[in-house]
Amino acid sequence: MQFKKIDELRPGMRLAKPIYNKNGVLLFERDSKINQQGIDNISNFGLIGLFILEPAEPCPPMSPEDIEFERFQTVNVFSIMDEMGKIMSQGKTAKLPQIVANIVKNYGHQENKINFNQNLRSEEDAKYKHALNVAILAALMCNKLNVKVDERLDIVTAALLKGIVPVNMVENIFSSSPNIKRYITQAGTILDAAEAGYMTGEVKLMTGGKILAVASLFDDKTAMKIEETPESEVSAMRYLLDKPAVFEKNVVMALANSINILTAGVCVELNTGKKALVISENSSDMFRPMVLSFERNEMMDLSNRNLYGDIEIKDIMKTMDNRHVVDMSLLNS
Repeated sequence: MQFKKIDELRPGMRLAKPIYNKNGVLLFERDSKINQQGIDNISNFGLIGLFILEPAEPCPPMSPEDIEFERFQTVNVFSIMDEMGKIMSQGKTAKLPQIVANIVKNYGHQENKINFNQNLRSEEDAKYKHALNVAILAALMCNKLNVKVDERLDIVTAALLKGIVPVNMVENIFSSSPNIKRYITQAGTILDAAEAGYMTGEVKLMTGGKILAVASLFDDKTAMKIEETPESEVSAMRYLLDKPAVFEKNVVMALANSINILTAGVCVELNTGKKALVISENSSDMFRPMVLSFERNEMMDLSNRNLYGDIEIKDIMKTMDNRHVVDMSLLNS
């Protein structure tokens, strides 16, 4: 799989991911070949490029939930861009509550983990994609932490506004919901403290601020950008867990329990330098699952410290689109 800029696209290339318009209508199916007319149409969508399959490369597996996640992201990024433009120009909101309710409806009641797949960001859409992803992660985490429904709505609203709408404008527009501003401000305080490695003063932090800080940092570290290489989910989680004085462990674990990171079928590198395949997760310590060693074809339960000492997962082996590619049917056979 390769990323190709718009001016590098050629007729006959196969798409690695589906393409939707702003209304969520499927325009180009994954694994379909594009012609010149398709390239011309795609260039009008404002995309900076596409992921293209190699000539002999099989299309990587995507579940119906993964495909719906891609569609959901596309539709809502456009909606957020339009709504934030109106908020900044008119000083009021019209459709933001509807967008928030839609995010909470789809991701605020999830019992199972989801595949949190990142999309490539351009300079023009980066802040909107970040806002949406933080909102989705926040909704997932709120559910794991049993946050009250009205608080979930305020937290997701704060996630969408943070980094786009100035705090003083947030305070004026959402004066009837003062916690929205508090969540944004406190998340900023926590993220600033992460640079120092500790919190200063006796600040009483709200759950919403803690959730926003964790979700924001995780998305920022794993985001796919043209100008820099993203960190893996494992690296981002390790960063969060290694700073307990800044990021509360129960909040970080709410994130870890919301998205798939080290699931069965993921290829990993151990801290010994050896490569392995995850066979089953370890809910107590995500870095010490059951793995199959490639070197010796040996099953290793890394949770057994008597046998394996300090051996643990160092990182995930990744493809170019920041996602592992394993055919689960082969794993189960």
